[in-house]
Amino acid sequence: MTTPFLLLQLADGTFPSGGFAHSAGLEASAELGGLGAHDATDALDAFVDDAIVQATHATLPFVRAACLDPSHLAELDDAFDATVPLDVPNRASRALGRALASAFGRVFDAPAIAVITAHTRRAPAHHAPVFGALYGALAIDPEEAATAYLHGTVRALLSAAVRLGLVGPLEAQRMHHAREAAMRAALARTDLTPDDVATTAPLVELWGALHDRLDARLFQS
Repeated sequence: MTTPFLLLQLADGTFPSGGFAHSAGLEASAELGGLGAHDATDALDAFVDDAIVQATHATLPFVRAACLDPSHLAELDDAFDATVPLDVPNRASRALGRALASAFGRVFDAPAIAVITAHTRRAPAHHAPVFGALYGALAIDPEEAATAYLHGTVRALLSAAVRLGLVGPLEAQRMHHAREAAMRAALARTDLTPDDVATTAPLVELWGALHDRLDARLFQS
């Protein structure tokens, strides 16, 4: 299996990564008035843009570092845990990490993958460092891993928007395509390391933290 086909397989929406069970705070924002009563599409545009910048500074550095050297997963996992103090986002990140590792373990018969899945049974298992480590275990380049991670972040968020009835499928695809420049800018920040992580979209995190207060929920977070 060559890397281009492997990347296509991993980035495909049918790969059971668990990401489509989460809305990254979008559901709570929509239900509790965070997107506003008017110009919902413009508000969604801003939400997606904030999520891309947030990924640039808060998660992609961990994806790259773990992909570059999966043997450092334990310390990167603990460091990431310290950056997510709010309960719902922290819990969601752990659930995503474990779901992804479980899928990899069932699909790929590789000792390096088995080591990572074993780690997720006894540690926080946050999504970003686990994602990077799994890609690194398959000898995928860190920049390709970062690209796949960011693509998945935007795809899952817009998929949630469709299922919440905020936009239609074609409008979501238009919005995804329109984010190419922003995503390229995010991926260009290769200078950022786990020591540089920062929250750039606190409102996105706060809406996500309120998810458990919803009376009815379509998503886990």
